[in-house]
Amino acid sequence: MNNVVLIGMPGAGKSTVGVVLAKALGYTFIDSDLVIQQQTGKLLHELISAHGVEGFWQIESDVNASYQVSQAVIATGGSVCYEPEAMAHLSKIGTVVYLKLTYEEIEDRLGDLNARGVTMREGQNLMDLYQERTPLYEQYAHLVVECDGLKIREIVARITKELTGEASYE
Repeated sequence: MNNVVLIGMPGAGKSTVGVVLAKALGYTFIDSDLVIQQQTGKLLHELISAHGVEGFWQIESDVNASYQVSQAVIATGGSVCYEPEAMAHLSKIGTVVYLKLTYEEIEDRLGDLNARGVTMREGQNLMDLYQERTPLYEQYAHLVVECDGLKIREIVARITKELTGEASYE
């Protein structure tokens, strides 16, 4: 299936880039975090509080592994990289694009991590999370887009050029 799956750290712009990319490609847009909230009737941080980090990852994995779509841009949650079943499915149904940013850029963009529904184990900080997740994102990515200092339209243009050979939104 010809989908585009966006992965990366919280604050990397997966949802924002996803909406614009979907418009540029004429695709449907799916935000996995919103699908999870819609299906469960709870906010992400409520799910993390109720089920713990690993329990939330299982909910997230179940949602991401269930997509049967075509011509969609899927913005995943930042913790999707911990879910081998979901990542195998997403890799099978689309091109996985890692929106890569430096740690400093991520730190600048993020506000309250708990309110955002960011899953962190006891004692972890943002740097720990970044160092743990970065190799996983790189492992799963079919395409890595360096996003530091780029505007949304520039990121979308890079992705569309890689996918179609033609740039849009430049």
